Amino acid sequence: MRSEVQWRLCWENELQLSDHVELCEFFRKTYGPTGEFNAKPFEGSRSWAGARPELRAIAYDSGGVAAHMGLLRRFVKVGEVDQLVAELGLYGVRPDLEGLGIAHSIHVMLPVLQELGVPFAFGTVRHALRKHVERFARYGLLTVMSGVQVRFTLPEARLDKPPIRIDDPLVIVLPVKRSISDWPTGSIIDRNGPEL
Repeated sequence: MRSEVQWRLCWENELQLSDHVELCEFFRKTYGPTGEFNAKPFEGSRSWAGARPELRAIAYDSGGVAAHMGLLRRFVKVGEVDQLVAELGLYGVRPDLEGLGIAHSIHVMLPVLQELGVPFAFGTVRHALRKHVERFARYGLLTVMSGVQVRFTLPEARLDKPPIRIDDPLVIVLPVKRSISDWPTGSIIDRNGPEL
């Protein structure tokens, strides 16, 4: 039987060291099963993988951190258009709470997105999550796009890797203050920084 989940919205500067340590452990356990490399960024007290979020939605239950979603406002370049977005990322759900993921996190974030006044929320997910996000998209709240490449920088400049990476993920766009018809067209989205 699942315990009751309580959501906490907090700005990054409100987190204490103990929060970061707890989130690190959560991400290592959540991302580790998808590949050892995926858990590697969460060492010590680092509770982010690429760009650091400015706002987090964290779900807690009797077992500790149950789910997480981060938010970072930024401009992305879609084709030739600079577009302000609230990037959503750092999704995670404890395996014993499957079904509490992206959809619930977005519902918790919606009032904040409205308050921030961003025209769109934007995020990317692995193709393995297609069925999950498309299930949420059926309600018309977001659009899922494939065939769009996303370019971003690595979190740190390294001598053994190129500084820029291009992925072909599923792109999620959530209209907040504008209509989805106002989303710019383009076959590549440039984050101009590391992914969230």
